[in-house]
Amino acid sequence: MEIADLITPRSVVPQLRVANKRQALLELAKRASAMSGIHERAIFDVLIERERLGTTGIGMGIGIPHGKLPELDKLYGIFARLDRPIPFDAIDDQPVDLIFLLLAPETAGADHLKALARVSRLLRDRAVCDKLRGTDNADALYALLTDFTASDAA
Repeated sequence: MEIADLITPRSVVPQLRVANKRQALLELAKRASAMSGIHERAIFDVLIERERLGTTGIGMGIGIPHGKLPELDKLYGIFARLDRPIPFDAIDDQPVDLIFLLLAPETAGADHLKALARVSRLLRDRAVCDKLRGTDNADALYALLTDFTASDAA
């Protein structure tokens, strides 16, 4: 599972302007809706339900909200670099400025877990995150996300 299997250049948001976690999830649900054809409210509801189980803020300024929807036929990802960090209830209590949304079919099982592990491994690399934080160009962000995975034989 590679990051390039999850995102396209169109699914990279270089400067997401939101004030809080709820707004971030709403905006990402809207964008995911446009890509997947699934109603944005259904996506938002799945994301909020997952957050109730425990935060998807994994620390170091990173959030990986995710959920499963029966209507999906494949995995979808959206990467957003926030214009400024927001409170996200992260495990380290630090605000989040990098978000990778992951949506999977309800039947995805292991593929969903592999994708989550891949995204988490990528975003736990401090050097990668520093580079992601250093540009607000969508093409550069996409290249950073996908080039890293091509050179990282995991």
